[in-house]
Amino acid sequence: MIIFVYDHTFEGLLTALFDAYVRRTFPDKLLHETEPLPLFYNELYRVTTCTEKAERVWKALCRKLSKQATALITYCWLSEASEAPMLLMKYMKQIFDSKHSITTDFTNPVTLAVTQLGRKVSGERHRILQFMRFQKLADGTYFGIIEPLYNVLSLTIRHFQDRFADQHWIIYDARRHFGYYYDGIQVNEIAFTNVHQPALVTGKVDENLLDREERLYQTLWKNYFHSICIRERLNPVKHKKDMPVRYWKFLTEKN
Repeated sequence: MIIFVYDHTFEGLLTALFDAYVRRTFPDKLLHETEPLPLFYNELYRVTTCTEKAERVWKALCRKLSKQATALITYCWLSEASEAPMLLMKYMKQIFDSKHSITTDFTNPVTLAVTQLGRKVSGERHRILQFMRFQKLADGTYFGIIEPLYNVLSLTIRHFQDRFADQHWIIYDARRHFGYYYDGIQVNEIAFTNVHQPALVTGKVDENLLDREERLYQTLWKNYFHSICIRERLNPVKHKKDMPVRYWKFLTEKN
């Protein structure tokens, strides 16, 4: 068994692939630097992340693949699934080694697994765009909090930047404890010192920190949500399928 140990970053993964081609040995297992080594293995190689190597691999992938196919690789990585790094290592190796495109060959188990994982992440991104609810703070900043299954917050930035180009906003991932702040010009990644403060756990900002009209707008939205409901056509099962319960604590109309 050949083991590659790396820093568990996307750049680190691309560097590992570059080094594998240089060494002409490919890993049977990828491990994070903090993970314990198995009892038995034949060879251990420690990858030193190199931006230049990673960029060369990524540019080579971009030359061989469509934008949609390269996006799929990114989506698969952002799934944070335990099997994703090794899966992507095999997938990218097959892309480089094959004379024909494998990206639509769903008889290939690696292609199928990457595609299925990527679609799950893409679906989660779409749900974030649907279910993100913003609260206007006293300083005029709009604050939105969500708890996605996958690390998709970065995939929503362009949408919110285009949609709310003239407003200041924060979008925050309560599961991973980081977010993005848009000041009307650029987007910056942010993190809060106390991730256990109520607003970052429940999604409900203290009324003293809200804009004075925010509570009114929340009430109006709730009234509208309930008034358009046709009780004779209630279907709780479909409702929970279309609007998963895990998002409810962050939805204005559900609180």
